[in-house]
Amino acid sequence: MAEEIPVYLFSGFMDSGKTSLVQETLFENNFGDGAKGIIIMCEDGEKEYDEAKLATINIKLVTIDSEEEFTLEKLNEINRSYLPEQVFIEYNGTWGMDKILDAPLPEGWTIVQHLTTVDSTTFDLYMNNMRAMMQEQVFASDVVIFNRTDDDTDRGHLRRTIKNINRKAQIVYERKDGTIDERPEELPFDINQDVIELSDADYAIWYMDAMENYKKYEGKTVKFLALCYNPDNLKKGIFVPGRFAMTCCIEDVQFIGFKCKYDRENEIAHKSWINIEAKIHVEFAREYKGKGPVLYPISITPAQKPEDELVYFS
Repeated sequence: MAEEIPVYLFSGFMDSGKTSLVQETLFENNFGDGAKGIIIMCEDGEKEYDEAKLATINIKLVTIDSEEEFTLEKLNEINRSYLPEQVFIEYNGTWGMDKILDAPLPEGWTIVQHLTTVDSTTFDLYMNNMRAMMQEQVFASDVVIFNRTDDDTDRGHLRRTIKNINRKAQIVYERKDGTIDERPEELPFDINQDVIELSDADYAIWYMDAMENYKKYEGKTVKFLALCYNPDNLKKGIFVPGRFAMTCCIEDVQFIGFKCKYDRENEIAHKSWINIEAKIHVEFAREYKGKGPVLYPISITPAQKPEDELVYFS
C-alpha cells in the first residue's frame, strides 16, 4: 500500500484570500517542517506566489488551467513528476466541488483538511445570487474563514448561515489587518434567567447554539411556542417540539426541533401548537448521533398557530 500523502484543500471564490491563507500556513506557521511538497494552483488571483521563496521550504508550484484538465490522469502525472510528501490544492471557485471531493485521487493522496475562505463583505451578495455555488463551497469544509471583517460585521448572521449548511464546520473571523477576532458572540437572550423565554425571533438562533454548545444548557429551563412532531410511528414516550426554519429562501425550509421525553405524549396531537416550558438535560441520543439537549416538560399548554409559522436564522 502506498504511503499516505496528506492533501490540504483550499476552496473559495477568486480573491477570497486562498493564496494568502496558503502562504500564511506555509511560512508563518512553519507547516510541513520542510517536507517535500507541491501547491497545485487552479486559478490566478491578485496575489501571486514567489516560487524562489517557496523553494526555500522545499515547495514547488504546479498549475492546472482548466476544469477539464483536472483529472486523475493529470494528478497522477503530477504525482509521478514531483513525488510530493504533502499536497496543497488551491481550487478554482467556479469549478464543481465534486471534481475534487467525489472523484478518485492518486494512490495514497488523502484530503486531511478542507479550508474555505470567504470575503465577509460579499458573502450575502453571493448567497443571494449564487446560492448553490456558495453552499457547495462550504458544505464539506472543516474550517470556514471569514476575512475582511470589522467591528460592524454581523458575525452571528454569518455563523448561523454556515452552520445551517454545515454544522460541523469550525468558523474563524479574520479582521482586515490579518488578526483573528476572538470576541465571544452575543446571544439575543439571557441564558442566566431562571426561565429562558424564547421569542419566535430567538428560536432558530437558540436552536443552533444549543445544538453546538449543549453543555452550557444543562439544567436550564426554556419556554417557547412549538409545533409538535408526534406521528403514530414515533417511539412511545417521545415527541419533538420545534419550528420550521428558513435560512435564505423557501427551498431552505426545514423542521428543527429537540427530542422531548414525556410519558403523556399520546395526549399531544401531531402538528398541534403548544407553549412548552421544559428542563434541559444533556444526554446521548441516537437522533443526535451523540450527546445533545433533551427536553423534559414542566408544563405544556395549547397555543394558537402564529401568523408567521416560520422562524429565521438571521
